[in-house]
Amino acid sequence: MTVDAIIAHARAFKALGEPNRLRILAHLQAGESCVCEVQEALDIPANLLSHHLKVLREAGLVIGTRRGRWIDYRVDPINLTLLAAVLAEAAERPATACCASDPELTHSA
Repeated sequence: MTVDAIIAHARAFKALGEPNRLRILAHLQAGESCVCEVQEALDIPANLLSHHLKVLREAGLVIGTRRGRWIDYRVDPINLTLLAAVLAEAAERPATACCASDPELTHSA
């Protein structure tokens, strides 16, 4: 993985570390929504919602499309799939030899 990819993944994971952003992402997984629909559904003040959407957009997790005065948002399935692959790869890696023999340091699924 390149340094640029690591930085992009870290930005995305950091963006996901805020509960309201997770709520916004979960709402958008149902389909594209304009800002007013997201605000109404999640009861987040407009200025705070705008900030969270900006962070999610800059992290590559959502895509915004301007429609006149409004912006419609949707999840970015390509970047979410890439993040899921990073997590899946990390989960599939076996424990290193130094911990593999110590049951206290290994986890079973």
